[in-house]
Amino acid sequence: MSDSTTTDESGPLLGAADIRELAAALGVRPTKQRGQNFVIDANTVRRIVRTAEVRPDDVVVEVGPGLGSLTLALLEAADHVTAVEIDEVLAAALPSTVAARLPGRADRFALVNQDAMQVTELPGPPPTALVANLPYNVAVPVLLHMLATFPTIDRTLVMVQAEVADRLAARPGNKVYGVPSVKANWYAEVKRAGAIGRNVFWPAPNVDSGLVSLVRRTTPVQTTASREEVFAVVDAAFAQRRKTLRAALAGWAGSAAAAEAALVAAGVSPQARGEALTVQEFARIAEHRTSQGPRGAAA
Repeated sequence: MSDSTTTDESGPLLGAADIRELAAALGVRPTKQRGQNFVIDANTVRRIVRTAEVRPDDVVVEVGPGLGSLTLALLEAADHVTAVEIDEVLAAALPSTVAARLPGRADRFALVNQDAMQVTELPGPPPTALVANLPYNVAVPVLLHMLATFPTIDRTLVMVQAEVADRLAARPGNKVYGVPSVKANWYAEVKRAGAIGRNVFWPAPNVDSGLVSLVRRTTPVQTTASREEVFAVVDAAFAQRRKTLRAALAGWAGSAAAAEAALVAAGVSPQARGEALTVQEFARIAEHRTSQGPRGAAA
């Protein structure tokens, strides 16, 4: 699509040799502390961009770009890419990699050297899509923070640990349905979008990976309760997930009796458990909380 200084079959994208060469030049070793596993396969990043349905007019935000494998593929497809990278060494090197391998697109790239959990604004036009190989140790909080902070993000495709992908996409009644499932569903329609093998990473992780697609709800969950109030119910319900909601929500409501009253008013059985409820039902419970209990905490 644009200028390139390379002639191998990866085109401007990074292959395994490129990744190791870049890492050696920077003195970089992937760290488990920051959940770093670099994608070394050009076909995989092309597949991610294709699955994300990145369009020529998209403004994409990428979290944890690392050495730039996915960044370059996104730049080929999108109008603009903003990468958020916490690692100072990696962040400093990324603009040079973009300029060398996609010089014709370098002016469409921006970098934010910051912890994604602390990001509250981005340079350039508002993002329309989030596409990222998220650091596995912080994947869920980063995902939820980005969705909450940037309401213009319409479509999201993230690569996460397979187990986390299952949780995010789980439906009520599923044994892995829990806090991530409900909170992600508050923002979007969520589904699994594929599996990723271990051999496309360096170093190869000890876990399988999965893609998760999130398409933001065109109509938000209809409720008079705030997101914080709804999420407080969710947190309380799953903090003691083996208990009935009457018992699990006693602390949140102020007493078991107050919890039962809220549940009955919301049309939810006090004997039900959190894993059976939809996000809409959690919202109804939040609406019927009386004034006697402590106010709910944030997401």
